[in-house]
Amino acid sequence: MTVLHGIAGRPGSPVDSAAAWLRLSAAVVISTISGVGMWSVMVALPALQAEFGVARADASLPFTMVMLGFGLGGVVMGRLADRFGIATPLAVGTLGLTAGYLAAGWAPNLWLVALAHGLIGLGCSTSFGPLMADISHWFLRRRGIAVAIAAAGNYIAGTIWPPVVQHFIAAYGWRTTHIGIGLFCLVAIFPLIWAMRPRIEDHHSHAAGAAAAQRQAAVPFSPLTLQVLLCIAGVGCCVAMSMPQVHIVAYCGDLGYGVARGAEMLSLMLGFGIVSRIASGFIADRIGGVRTLLLGSVLQGTALFLYLWFDGLFSLYVISALFGLFQGGIVPSYAIIVREYFPPREAGTRVGLVIMATVLGMALGGWLSGFIFDLTGSYRAAFLNGIGWNLINVSIMTWLLQRSRRDRLAEV
Repeated sequence: MTVLHGIAGRPGSPVDSAAAWLRLSAAVVISTISGVGMWSVMVALPALQAEFGVARADASLPFTMVMLGFGLGGVVMGRLADRFGIATPLAVGTLGLTAGYLAAGWAPNLWLVALAHGLIGLGCSTSFGPLMADISHWFLRRRGIAVAIAAAGNYIAGTIWPPVVQHFIAAYGWRTTHIGIGLFCLVAIFPLIWAMRPRIEDHHSHAAGAAAAQRQAAVPFSPLTLQVLLCIAGVGCCVAMSMPQVHIVAYCGDLGYGVARGAEMLSLMLGFGIVSRIASGFIADRIGGVRTLLLGSVLQGTALFLYLWFDGLFSLYVISALFGLFQGGIVPSYAIIVREYFPPREAGTRVGLVIMATVLGMALGGWLSGFIFDLTGSYRAAFLNGIGWNLINVSIMTWLLQRSRRDRLAEV
């Protein structure tokens, strides 16, 4: 494995170089392909419920397992990336992704389908948090936009894959579709991993470590406190985020619009999420990760509130687009905050921990929304539940900003 050295701004440095941008391009393609693991289960939810004859909450279990596997994998794969570089966990993850889809396609009952989806989540986890952490080492001046672009691959996947998966499920059934997805991922991703083999060692330099220590000293709370607060905030924002993302397809089916319309709304939501993620990178480079995260969280809560009042077909398309535009930059902001306040050599692990918290929130939210639907017979209470969880995230980010500002004023 090639190891590159250099400090940003010096001749020959790989940081912010053409090689860094080429690496980012390969990362986006990998994330787009591997990202199917996050979105196919949402489209397949009605088919799973119909085949196994279970309640909506039980049919949501495979999604919960995807999120749990994704969260655990983010930490494990992040540690592997910190130690060996990103190529090794990418290879391991791709094999896990393929095995998970093949197992799901052949599983005889819902519980084995759910377990297989845990492996799918573990497999695709490398292409999100660990990949963002890896890209953050290759950029300095444009770190925010680079991390946002890397994260956008997940939403590009969400834009492309739902209609494709829905088409193949309608034509060939969900089992054949899952087997086909697994084989496609194996063939398409492995050649791209070769481009990710070089490692950059600049983030282990004394200068980088000193800069991280200086940033930590400026924070009015300990690194552990900040890590815990970020994880709690991640759970809150993603319980809220999961309500439309996980259940929009089923919601449209319940309203009589059909699951195909719901798949289109999910695709539209995530398409606008791409715009949001890239825009959030520009914003974070100017106002910082915490303010960017707070802005996205407030707007996400606004979109959830709109779902309570409008359920017409056209209205749902518009609100889904707004939801994607508002919330797309939230999760990448956590990675930017980690890179702003923690040592670079810990980036993969710490980003993995925060991403694990966000996917636990998605897992909890996906199941909880289905459970609330089963209790009440509608999604109105589930939307209210999402708004409440979103307020937790907004409160934490607001407190962080106020505490930091108060401490800075006290030093003047």
